[in-house]
Amino acid sequence: MNTLDPVAVFRMEAAECLEAIEAGLLDLTHQLDNKDLVDAVFRGLHTLKGSGAMFGFEALAAFTHHCETAFDRVRKGEVAATSELVAAVLAAQDHMRALVDQPDADHGDTGHKLLAQLQAAVGGKSPAPAAVAVSAPAVAREAPAKKKNSWRIRFSLPANSMANGTNPLGLLDELRDLGECTVRANTSAIPSLDELAPTELYISWDVTLTSEQDRSAIDDVFIFVLDDMELSVEEIDAATAATAAFVEAKPAPAPAAAALPVPPAAVPEFRPVEAVPAKRDAPAAVSQAKAAESVRVPAERLDELMDRVGELVIVQSRLSQLASASTDIALRSVSEEIERLSGELRDTMMVLRMVPVATLFSRFRRLVHDLARETGKVIELVTEGESTEVDKTVIERLADPLVHLVRNSIDHGLETPADRLAAGKTEAGTVTLSARQAGGEVIISIKDDGRGINRERVRAKAESSGLIHPGQPLSDSELLQLIFAPGFSTAAAITNLSGRGVGMDVVKKTVEALRGAIDIVSAPGQGSEVSLRIPLTLAIIDGLLVRVGSGRYVIPLSAVEECLELSLEEDLRSRGRSFISLRDSLVPFLRLRDLFRTGTKPDVHQKVVVISTGTERVGLVVDQIIGDHQTVIKSMSKLHNDVATFSGATILGDGSVALILDVGHLVAAGQQQEAQLRVAG
Repeated sequence: MNTLDPVAVFRMEAAECLEAIEAGLLDLTHQLDNKDLVDAVFRGLHTLKGSGAMFGFEALAAFTHHCETAFDRVRKGEVAATSELVAAVLAAQDHMRALVDQPDADHGDTGHKLLAQLQAAVGGKSPAPAAVAVSAPAVAREAPAKKKNSWRIRFSLPANSMANGTNPLGLLDELRDLGECTVRANTSAIPSLDELAPTELYISWDVTLTSEQDRSAIDDVFIFVLDDMELSVEEIDAATAATAAFVEAKPAPAPAAAALPVPPAAVPEFRPVEAVPAKRDAPAAVSQAKAAESVRVPAERLDELMDRVGELVIVQSRLSQLASASTDIALRSVSEEIERLSGELRDTMMVLRMVPVATLFSRFRRLVHDLARETGKVIELVTEGESTEVDKTVIERLADPLVHLVRNSIDHGLETPADRLAAGKTEAGTVTLSARQAGGEVIISIKDDGRGINRERVRAKAESSGLIHPGQPLSDSELLQLIFAPGFSTAAAITNLSGRGVGMDVVKKTVEALRGAIDIVSAPGQGSEVSLRIPLTLAIIDGLLVRVGSGRYVIPLSAVEECLELSLEEDLRSRGRSFISLRDSLVPFLRLRDLFRTGTKPDVHQKVVVISTGTERVGLVVDQIIGDHQTVIKSMSKLHNDVATFSGATILGDGSVALILDVGHLVAAGQQQEAQLRVAG
């Protein structure tokens, strides 16, 4: 049985914690007076510091301590939250991420520079070199004296705490930092030596604390283990605390010399720690319930499971083919049951692989924040349709293309505040990220309300680069698609954001590799919108199996609108114009026999499969419609990368191969054919 590396587990949890801190900081940018956000960021920093120290990431814990102290001062009202402080902690958060990923690397003086920036943001001026760090003791000395409270704290940790990397001594040290502290250990639960497991924790603690801090400071000590532990905190009077200060731990069986002569009445009775409702017990219970409902699974295991499901679907297809040719009723019954179960398993597997695009959109809040500071522009990021779900592989591959598109919208699209005001617009430009599902694909759009695309500059650049001939007639869509050509850029100079002409080329190649398409719309002075149409999944789809000549092909079922028969009369009438009348509208169609050059005679009763990709419809003429088919998508070989007609292949039940048609390319071919006929007419 494989055991997870505790350090690897910590890195995963630290990454989630850093994301939560970043989200809180970005929200705080717009609501600097929001105390809940300040508390949330402080708790995140406190959690990261404590867990980092427990797992041996000392540099991370020491660096994070200063950021935590700065936000503690904000939380206590000693300093105000400012945009400079948020920017400083955001920069520090990047350094924390580096300390998590490469704790032993040489990070130079990056930490000192960031702490100097942090101190300047908190103190309002640049600090002296010797006073770079914000120290907690200094804050305590500056603060006025407070009333001391006494607390009795009883807690026990899960038996597997130490195996998971939790160090209870670290918790006790943090309690001691809060004030005068007396610690007693309860060892009554320790079993005999032959039953003792060295990796399990059997000790619980009874702590008496006298401190100027309030109850929330005690909760913060246990903040990252609160969901799994048993904790009881009660306020006691000073007399009880003074009595407990003279009482040491009383082990169960111990040598007589180890025990001090203490009157029995003076020793408080110690019972096993029970869960006592406290201020944070309810949220902890909810959090624990949620944690029990989800399991962290490595992505490669999901991919492996997906491959097994795909093989099962292929075998099920073979079984169905054998059963259909057999007269054995029992075999057919089993085949139908296996088909039902494999279909349900496939659907469940698809759901497991689907993740909301919110996980992708959330990455761009930081990017927009940094670009706004770098360019001096006022930018608002709006996200829509964040609950739309896409295959996890699609999410991973779309991250880089969307970065290029967002940077392009901010650099080329949005104007400076002065230019926007002169044009009668608001000072703040808006970049909108939206996602929506349309049939078997998801449409992700990046829209801005900037200056729009200058057609004249695009044409001039394309002609000077040799992409088109001077004066070559192009439709508006074809002209705008030129910006995705390799090396194409209309930037006057190369900057940190753009100018090299490689970003949009990367976008096009990535989207095409995902069997997707790009649409672009732009209005001068009003902005631009780039839409990426991507398949929902890249693994298994429902398809319509058809025959053309002796070959079999799969059409994605999500794109199929209807099927109808092409009569001999309509076939003869349509020769030379390739149109069919469908409910008072003309639909262009493609004869796949001619397109694939099968060299065989067409069947007498040909069929037309009408496909659609949103607004456009095209008919595909085939010889036979075999039926629906669960299609396991297999990638084409490198030799067939340039064949745009097919998006992949699949294995049929008899072991033969069927090619999967690229619907988008076929619709484009139908539009091109229609345009040629109009010109000829």
